[in-house]
Amino acid sequence: MTTPSSSSASSSSGASAREPGSLAARLDGLLFFPVTAYGRDGALDLDAFRSHVRGGLDAGAGAVFACCGTGEFHALTPQEFRECVAVAVEEARGEVPVVAGAGYGTALACQFASLAEEAGADGLLAMPPYLVVPSQEGLLKHYTALASATGLDVIVYQRDNAVFTPSTVAQLARTPGIIGLKDGHGDLDLLQRIISTVRSEVPAEVAGRFRYFNGLPTAEQTGLAYRSLGVTLYSSAVFCFAPEIALDFHRALTTGDDSRVNRLLDDFFRPLVELRDRGRGYAVSLVKAGVRLRGLDVGQVRPPLSEPSAAHVDELAELIERGLALVSGDSSGGGSGGGAPAREGDGRR
Repeated sequence: MTTPSSSSASSSSGASAREPGSLAARLDGLLFFPVTAYGRDGALDLDAFRSHVRGGLDAGAGAVFACCGTGEFHALTPQEFRECVAVAVEEARGEVPVVAGAGYGTALACQFASLAEEAGADGLLAMPPYLVVPSQEGLLKHYTALASATGLDVIVYQRDNAVFTPSTVAQLARTPGIIGLKDGHGDLDLLQRIISTVRSEVPAEVAGRFRYFNGLPTAEQTGLAYRSLGVTLYSSAVFCFAPEIALDFHRALTTGDDSRVNRLLDDFFRPLVELRDRGRGYAVSLVKAGVRLRGLDVGQVRPPLSEPSAAHVDELAELIERGLALVSGDSSGGGSGGGAPAREGDGRR
Protein backbone atom coordinates (compact mmCIF):
# COMPACT_ATOMS: atom_id res chain seq x y z
CA MET A 1 0.00 0.00 0.00
CA THR A 2 1.27 3.46 -0.80
CA THR A 3 0.70 7.01 0.30
CA PRO A 4 0.90 9.82 -2.27
CA SER A 5 3.48 12.46 -1.58
CA SER A 6 2.32 15.90 -0.58
CA SER A 7 4.27 17.39 -3.46
CA SER A 8 2.42 15.33 -6.05
CA ALA A 9 -0.91 16.79 -5.04
CA SER A 10 0.32 20.35 -4.84
CA SER A 11 1.95 20.17 -8.26
CA SER A 12 -1.10 18.75 -10.04
CA SER A 13 -3.17 20.76 -12.49
CA GLY A 14 -6.14 21.15 -10.16
CA ALA A 15 -9.16 23.42 -10.26
CA SER A 16 -7.52 26.24 -8.35
CA ALA A 17 -5.63 27.08 -11.54
CA ARG A 18 -8.75 27.05 -13.72
CA GLU A 19 -11.23 29.72 -14.62
CA PRO A 20 -14.57 29.58 -12.75
CA GLY A 21 -17.07 27.42 -14.59
CA SER A 22 -14.44 25.62 -16.64
CA LEU A 23 -15.50 22.20 -15.36
CA ALA A 24 -18.86 22.40 -17.12
CA ALA A 25 -17.20 22.77 -20.52
CA ARG A 26 -14.83 19.85 -19.90
CA LEU A 27 -17.42 17.23 -18.97
CA ASP A 28 -18.12 14.90 -21.86
CA GLY A 29 -18.33 11.20 -22.65
CA LEU A 30 -18.83 8.49 -20.06
CA LEU A 31 -18.40 9.53 -16.44
CA PHE A 32 -16.31 7.03 -14.46
CA PHE A 33 -17.12 6.51 -10.77
CA PRO A 34 -14.33 4.21 -9.55
CA VAL A 35 -14.75 1.95 -6.56
CA THR A 36 -12.39 2.49 -3.64
CA ALA A 37 -9.96 -0.39 -3.16
CA TYR A 38 -9.22 -2.02 0.20
CA GLY A 39 -6.70 -4.70 1.11
CA ARG A 40 -7.46 -7.96 2.85
CA ASP A 41 -7.00 -6.19 6.18
CA GLY A 42 -9.67 -3.67 5.23
CA ALA A 43 -7.23 -0.77 4.95
CA LEU A 44 -7.03 1.48 1.92
CA ASP A 45 -5.12 -0.11 -0.99
CA LEU A 46 -3.90 2.81 -3.07
CA ASP A 47 -1.96 0.60 -5.48
CA ALA A 48 -5.12 -1.27 -6.47
CA PHE A 49 -7.08 1.98 -6.60
CA ARG A 50 -4.44 3.50 -8.88
CA SER A 51 -4.66 0.47 -11.20
CA HIS A 52 -8.44 0.74 -11.27
CA VAL A 53 -8.39 4.44 -12.11
CA ARG A 54 -5.69 3.97 -14.73
CA GLY A 55 -7.67 1.14 -16.33
CA GLY A 56 -10.75 3.36 -16.62
CA LEU A 57 -8.77 6.21 -18.09
CA ASP A 58 -7.08 3.92 -20.60
CA ALA A 59 -10.50 2.58 -21.58
CA GLY A 60 -11.70 6.10 -22.43
CA ALA A 61 -13.37 7.65 -19.38
CA GLY A 62 -14.51 11.22 -19.95
CA ALA A 63 -14.06 12.18 -16.29
CA VAL A 64 -13.21 10.55 -12.97
CA PHE A 65 -15.61 11.02 -10.05
CA ALA A 66 -13.52 9.82 -7.11
CA CYS A 67 -14.84 8.96 -3.65
CA CYS A 68 -18.49 9.41 -4.52
CA GLY A 69 -21.34 6.94 -4.00
CA THR A 70 -19.78 3.98 -5.81
CA GLY A 71 -16.49 4.92 -4.15
CA GLU A 72 -17.98 4.55 -0.66
CA PHE A 73 -17.53 8.17 0.36
CA HIS A 74 -19.49 7.42 3.52
CA ALA A 75 -16.89 4.87 4.65
CA LEU A 76 -13.73 6.97 4.16
CA THR A 77 -11.81 8.98 6.71
CA PRO A 78 -10.81 12.49 5.63
CA GLN A 79 -7.19 11.36 5.19
CA GLU A 80 -8.22 8.36 3.07
CA PHE A 81 -10.43 10.64 1.00
CA ARG A 82 -7.60 13.06 0.31
CA GLU A 83 -5.20 10.26 -0.61
CA CYS A 84 -7.65 8.72 -3.08
CA VAL A 85 -8.44 12.05 -4.73
CA ALA A 86 -4.73 12.81 -5.05
CA VAL A 87 -4.12 9.45 -6.76
CA ALA A 88 -6.98 10.06 -9.20
CA VAL A 89 -5.55 13.50 -10.01
CA GLU A 90 -2.08 12.03 -10.56
CA GLU A 91 -3.42 9.39 -12.93
CA ALA A 92 -5.69 11.80 -14.85
CA ARG A 93 -2.71 14.13 -15.50
CA GLY A 94 -5.05 16.97 -16.36
CA GLU A 95 -6.31 15.14 -19.46
CA VAL A 96 -9.81 14.65 -18.02
CA PRO A 97 -11.38 16.34 -15.00
CA VAL A 98 -11.40 14.77 -11.57
CA VAL A 99 -14.46 15.43 -9.42
CA ALA A 100 -14.54 14.44 -5.74
CA GLY A 101 -17.47 13.73 -3.46
CA ALA A 102 -18.42 16.03 -0.59
CA GLY A 103 -21.14 15.43 1.94
CA TYR A 104 -22.49 15.31 5.50
CA GLY A 105 -23.42 18.62 7.17
CA THR A 106 -22.26 21.99 5.91
CA ALA A 107 -19.12 22.20 8.06
CA LEU A 108 -17.87 18.73 7.10
CA ALA A 109 -18.82 19.19 3.45
CA CYS A 110 -16.68 22.33 3.39
CA GLN A 111 -13.84 20.42 5.06
CA PHE A 112 -13.98 17.69 2.41
CA ALA A 113 -14.11 20.39 -0.27
CA SER A 114 -10.91 21.87 1.13
CA LEU A 115 -9.23 18.45 1.12
CA ALA A 116 -10.30 17.85 -2.47
CA GLU A 117 -8.96 21.24 -3.50
CA GLU A 118 -5.64 20.53 -1.78
CA ALA A 119 -5.45 17.20 -3.63
CA GLY A 120 -5.89 18.95 -6.98
CA ALA A 121 -9.46 18.04 -7.89
CA ASP A 122 -11.32 19.98 -10.57
CA GLY A 123 -14.74 19.96 -8.93
CA LEU A 124 -17.09 18.52 -6.34
CA LEU A 125 -20.15 16.31 -6.41
CA ALA A 126 -22.15 17.60 -3.46
CA MET A 127 -24.11 14.72 -1.99
CA PRO A 128 -27.19 15.06 0.24
CA PRO A 129 -26.74 16.29 3.82
CA TYR A 130 -26.53 13.57 6.44
CA LEU A 131 -29.70 12.23 8.11
CA VAL A 132 -31.92 15.33 8.24
CA VAL A 133 -34.82 16.13 5.91
CA PRO A 134 -34.31 19.84 5.28
CA SER A 135 -36.56 22.50 3.83
CA GLN A 136 -35.87 24.08 0.46
CA GLU A 137 -34.50 27.12 2.28
CA GLY A 138 -32.16 24.91 4.30
CA LEU A 139 -30.96 23.06 1.21
CA LEU A 140 -30.30 26.34 -0.57
CA LYS A 141 -28.28 27.70 2.37
CA HIS A 142 -26.29 24.46 2.60
CA TYR A 143 -25.23 24.34 -1.05
CA THR A 144 -24.60 28.06 -1.41
CA ALA A 145 -22.40 27.93 1.72
CA LEU A 146 -20.45 25.03 0.21
CA ALA A 147 -20.02 26.82 -3.10
CA SER A 148 -18.79 29.98 -1.39
CA ALA A 149 -16.29 28.01 0.73
CA THR A 150 -14.36 26.50 -2.18
CA GLY A 151 -12.76 27.50 -5.43
CA LEU A 152 -13.97 24.26 -6.98
CA ASP A 153 -17.01 24.04 -9.25
CA VAL A 154 -19.89 22.18 -7.62
CA ILE A 155 -22.40 19.71 -9.05
CA VAL A 156 -25.40 19.21 -6.75
CA TYR A 157 -26.69 15.65 -6.39
CA GLN A 158 -30.49 15.41 -6.22
CA ARG A 159 -31.63 12.26 -4.41
CA ASP A 160 -33.07 10.92 -1.16
CA ASN A 161 -33.45 13.86 1.27
CA ALA A 162 -32.20 16.46 -1.21
CA VAL A 163 -34.99 16.83 -3.78
CA PHE A 164 -35.46 20.32 -5.13
CA THR A 165 -38.30 22.42 -6.45
CA PRO A 166 -37.70 24.03 -9.85
CA SER A 167 -37.36 27.48 -8.26
CA THR A 168 -34.68 26.21 -5.85
CA VAL A 169 -32.65 24.78 -8.73
CA ALA A 170 -32.98 28.11 -10.55
CA GLN A 171 -31.50 29.80 -7.48
CA LEU A 172 -28.73 27.21 -7.32
CA ALA A 173 -27.97 27.77 -11.01
CA ARG A 174 -27.58 31.51 -10.33
CA THR A 175 -25.13 30.77 -7.50
CA PRO A 176 -21.49 31.33 -8.50
CA GLY A 177 -19.61 28.02 -8.54
CA ILE A 178 -22.64 25.71 -8.89
CA ILE A 179 -22.51 24.38 -12.42
CA GLY A 180 -24.89 21.45 -12.60
CA LEU A 181 -27.47 19.06 -11.19
CA LYS A 182 -27.04 15.30 -11.05
CA ASP A 183 -30.47 13.66 -10.84
CA GLY A 184 -30.65 10.47 -8.83
CA HIS A 185 -34.33 10.95 -8.00
CA GLY A 186 -35.82 9.79 -11.29
CA ASP A 187 -38.95 11.95 -11.47
CA LEU A 188 -38.83 13.00 -15.12
CA ASP A 189 -41.81 15.31 -14.81
CA LEU A 190 -39.99 17.20 -12.04
CA LEU A 191 -36.74 17.23 -14.01
CA GLN A 192 -38.48 18.63 -17.08
CA ARG A 193 -39.99 21.40 -14.97
CA ILE A 194 -36.57 22.11 -13.47
CA ILE A 195 -34.97 22.36 -16.91
CA SER A 196 -37.77 24.60 -18.16
CA THR A 197 -37.62 26.88 -15.11
CA VAL A 198 -33.85 27.29 -15.31
CA ARG A 199 -34.14 28.02 -19.03
CA SER A 200 -36.87 30.61 -18.41
CA GLU A 201 -35.74 32.30 -15.19
CA VAL A 202 -31.94 32.20 -15.26
CA PRO A 203 -29.87 34.50 -17.52
CA ALA A 204 -29.29 32.73 -20.81
CA GLU A 205 -25.51 32.73 -20.56
CA VAL A 206 -25.73 31.02 -17.15
CA ALA A 207 -28.56 28.63 -18.04
CA GLY A 208 -26.72 27.57 -21.18
CA ARG A 209 -23.72 26.42 -19.15
CA PHE A 210 -25.70 24.65 -16.43
CA ARG A 211 -25.28 20.88 -16.89
CA TYR A 212 -27.68 18.04 -16.10
CA PHE A 213 -26.70 14.45 -15.40
CA ASN A 214 -28.59 11.17 -15.19
CA GLY A 215 -27.43 9.84 -11.83
CA LEU A 216 -29.74 6.87 -11.37
CA PRO A 217 -28.13 3.51 -10.57
CA THR A 218 -27.35 1.67 -13.83
CA ALA A 219 -28.17 4.87 -15.71
CA GLU A 220 -28.13 3.10 -19.07
CA GLN A 221 -31.54 1.64 -18.21
CA THR A 222 -33.07 5.13 -18.28
CA GLY A 223 -30.74 6.66 -20.87
CA LEU A 224 -33.34 6.89 -23.61
CA ALA A 225 -35.81 8.65 -21.32
CA TYR A 226 -33.27 11.18 -20.06
CA ARG A 227 -31.96 11.80 -23.56
CA SER A 228 -35.47 12.81 -24.61
CA LEU A 229 -35.17 15.69 -22.11
CA GLY A 230 -31.80 16.69 -23.54
CA VAL A 231 -29.84 15.09 -20.66
CA THR A 232 -26.96 13.24 -22.31
CA LEU A 233 -24.38 12.99 -19.51
CA TYR A 234 -24.64 10.02 -17.18
CA SER A 235 -22.63 8.04 -14.68
CA SER A 236 -21.96 4.44 -15.65
CA ALA A 237 -21.38 1.90 -12.89
CA VAL A 238 -20.94 -0.77 -15.56
CA PHE A 239 -17.90 1.14 -16.84
CA CYS A 240 -16.14 0.15 -13.59
CA PHE A 241 -16.10 -3.54 -14.47
CA ALA A 242 -17.05 -3.82 -18.15
CA PRO A 243 -16.02 -0.66 -20.00
CA GLU A 244 -16.39 -2.51 -23.31
CA ILE A 245 -20.12 -2.92 -22.70
CA ALA A 246 -20.62 0.56 -21.28
CA LEU A 247 -18.83 2.21 -24.21
CA ASP A 248 -20.67 0.14 -26.80
CA PHE A 249 -23.99 1.20 -25.30
CA HIS A 250 -22.87 4.83 -25.11
CA ARG A 251 -21.90 4.83 -28.78
CA ALA A 252 -25.22 3.28 -29.77
CA LEU A 253 -27.18 5.76 -27.65
CA THR A 254 -25.19 8.73 -28.95
CA THR A 255 -25.49 7.75 -32.62
CA GLY A 256 -29.18 6.81 -32.43
CA ASP A 257 -28.62 3.10 -33.05
CA ASP A 258 -31.86 2.15 -31.33
CA SER A 259 -31.74 -1.51 -32.33
CA ARG A 260 -28.37 -1.96 -30.61
CA VAL A 261 -29.49 0.07 -27.61
CA ASN A 262 -32.55 -2.14 -27.24
CA ARG A 263 -30.59 -5.34 -27.63
CA LEU A 264 -28.13 -4.33 -24.92
CA LEU A 265 -31.00 -3.24 -22.69
CA ASP A 266 -32.90 -6.47 -23.19
CA ASP A 267 -29.99 -8.89 -22.91
CA PHE A 268 -27.68 -7.18 -20.43
CA PHE A 269 -28.81 -4.02 -18.65
CA ARG A 270 -32.34 -5.03 -17.70
CA PRO A 271 -31.17 -8.38 -16.24
CA LEU A 272 -28.38 -6.53 -14.44
CA VAL A 273 -30.86 -4.08 -12.90
CA GLU A 274 -33.07 -6.96 -11.81
CA LEU A 275 -30.06 -8.63 -10.17
CA ARG A 276 -28.99 -5.36 -8.56
CA ASP A 277 -32.42 -4.88 -7.04
CA ARG A 278 -32.26 -8.26 -5.27
CA GLY A 279 -29.93 -7.03 -2.54
CA ARG A 280 -29.54 -3.93 -0.40
CA GLY A 281 -26.43 -1.98 -1.26
CA TYR A 282 -25.88 -3.91 -4.48
CA ALA A 283 -25.53 -0.64 -6.40
CA VAL A 284 -22.08 -0.57 -4.79
CA SER A 285 -21.20 -4.10 -3.65
CA LEU A 286 -22.24 -5.78 -6.91
CA VAL A 287 -20.15 -3.29 -8.88
CA LYS A 288 -17.17 -4.04 -6.68
CA ALA A 289 -17.72 -7.77 -7.21
CA GLY A 290 -17.73 -7.10 -10.94
CA VAL A 291 -14.33 -5.38 -10.73
CA ARG A 292 -12.94 -8.41 -8.90
CA LEU A 293 -14.44 -10.74 -11.49
CA ARG A 294 -12.57 -8.87 -14.23
CA GLY A 295 -9.24 -9.54 -12.53
CA LEU A 296 -8.49 -6.69 -10.12
CA ASP A 297 -8.76 -7.39 -6.40
CA VAL A 298 -10.21 -4.20 -4.95
CA GLY A 299 -11.36 -5.90 -1.76
CA GLN A 300 -14.81 -6.01 -0.24
CA VAL A 301 -17.14 -3.20 0.75
CA ARG A 302 -16.89 -1.74 4.21
CA PRO A 303 -19.75 -2.04 6.72
CA PRO A 304 -22.56 -1.19 6.91
CA LEU A 305 -22.63 -2.43 3.30
CA SER A 306 -22.32 -6.19 2.83
CA GLU A 307 -21.17 -8.47 0.06
CA PRO A 308 -23.53 -10.02 -2.50
CA SER A 309 -24.23 -13.73 -2.14
CA ALA A 310 -22.05 -16.23 -4.00
CA ALA A 311 -25.03 -17.21 -6.16
CA HIS A 312 -25.59 -13.59 -7.17
CA VAL A 313 -21.90 -13.15 -7.99
CA ASP A 314 -22.15 -16.20 -10.24
CA GLU A 315 -25.15 -14.64 -11.97
CA LEU A 316 -23.17 -11.45 -12.43
CA ALA A 317 -20.29 -13.38 -14.00
CA GLU A 318 -22.68 -14.96 -16.48
CA LEU A 319 -24.19 -11.57 -17.30
CA ILE A 320 -20.76 -10.08 -17.92
CA GLU A 321 -19.90 -12.94 -20.26
CA ARG A 322 -23.16 -12.41 -22.11
CA GLY A 323 -22.58 -8.67 -22.41
CA LEU A 324 -19.02 -9.11 -23.64
CA ALA A 325 -20.25 -11.61 -26.21
CA LEU A 326 -22.83 -9.09 -27.42
CA VAL A 327 -20.29 -6.34 -27.97
CA SER A 328 -17.77 -8.70 -29.56
CA GLY A 329 -20.37 -9.94 -32.05
CA ASP A 330 -20.74 -13.44 -30.63
CA SER A 331 -24.52 -13.69 -30.47
CA SER A 332 -24.37 -17.22 -29.06
CA GLY A 333 -23.58 -15.82 -25.64
CA GLY A 334 -20.69 -18.25 -25.25
CA GLY A 335 -17.28 -17.43 -23.90
CA SER A 336 -15.69 -14.15 -24.84
CA GLY A 337 -12.10 -15.25 -25.03
CA GLY A 338 -9.59 -13.21 -23.08
CA GLY A 339 -12.31 -10.80 -21.92
CA ALA A 340 -14.27 -13.43 -20.02
CA PRO A 341 -14.49 -12.70 -16.31
CA ALA A 342 -12.94 -14.89 -13.68
CA ARG A 343 -15.16 -16.43 -11.02
CA GLU A 344 -14.31 -15.12 -7.59
CA GLY A 345 -11.97 -17.49 -5.84
CA ASP A 346 -10.74 -19.30 -8.96
CA GLY A 347 -7.25 -17.82 -8.75
CA ARG A 348 -7.60 -15.42 -11.68
CA ARG A 349 -7.68 -12.25 -9.60
